[in-house]
Amino acid sequence: MSVAPRDERVRSVLAKMAPGTALREGIDRIIKAGKGAVIVLGGTDADRLVSGGFRLDTKFTAQRLSEVAKMDGAVILDDGVERILYANVHLVPDPSIPTSETGTRHRTAERVARQTGKPVISVSESMRIVSLYVDDRKHVLEETASILFRANQALATLERYRIRLDEVTATLSALEVGHVVALRDVIVVVQRAEMVRRIADEIEAYVAELGTDGRLLGLQLDELMSSVEDERLLVVRDYQRDRRRRLDTILDDLGEIPAERLLDPRTVATALGYGELEDGFDIPVAPRGYRLLSHVPRLPERAVDRLVARFGSLQRLMNATVPDLDAVEGIGATRARAIKDGLARLAESSTGDRYS
Repeated sequence: MSVAPRDERVRSVLAKMAPGTALREGIDRIIKAGKGAVIVLGGTDADRLVSGGFRLDTKFTAQRLSEVAKMDGAVILDDGVERILYANVHLVPDPSIPTSETGTRHRTAERVARQTGKPVISVSESMRIVSLYVDDRKHVLEETASILFRANQALATLERYRIRLDEVTATLSALEVGHVVALRDVIVVVQRAEMVRRIADEIEAYVAELGTDGRLLGLQLDELMSSVEDERLLVVRDYQRDRRRRLDTILDDLGEIPAERLLDPRTVATALGYGELEDGFDIPVAPRGYRLLSHVPRLPERAVDRLVARFGSLQRLMNATVPDLDAVEGIGATRARAIKDGLARLAESSTGDRYS
């Protein structure tokens, strides 16, 4: 599941101004000098709002940014933060654009961001606060120590949720092997996977904002999220009711469920295509076999697709003989034996884990 485009835009700009970047160094210099600034990231659409000032079109450096910010006007950079295009300009956005800000600098920054679609940074001279405006969103930069504290709290939460996800996924595997899966079991796994993904998204935003200070956090996140997205996707492929629906549409529907409704099994069942259920969530469902086949070593995705298309369910796959598997295009006798042995080992391991 990808991050919402608006959130991704904010995150990409935060990465450009994270600790360790030239832009962040320039902003820190402005604050240390006791100055304020309005900095527009991207000149093309902002050009029409420019009045006065002068065009520089010179290479961006942190020192140059802090020097031109000593003048009262705004500074306009290119999209890649590689050149300073304008300095000491007066920005004249549409005054009818609504703004929640009260200070002149912040009101201008918010309106320019809304009107041009370009990210705008406002550095408060009196409060020493850095605010980022992207479209209709505002993000206030915090001290690194504060971000690290909240990021580590989120990471600890992610660890606990990942452990629980592994537990319910192992239970689902055992139920699949025993051919006794109920829709409720699937919903629990999908809910946990979605929770883990959302916490990880929050931590990714912290990592982007921390820049070089978030490298260790990023490594821990990568380790904790290993295989989670694949498992989530494969569970949906195994149990989506209508195979004609696009997989990314279902994942998007799951991602758009409000946090307060995510634990309601009806919302997840609806996203999976089950709608209103007269018999509740204990109805039996059968996996197609994508997820367990993905755990068979060295089995290509194309081969998995052909096996599922041929047998239709995990139960039929597990009951298939080596000649049955060999008859599928592109499998062959050697791979057929490996699949048979791999599924047998997975069945033994899943059953053992459940009853150990």
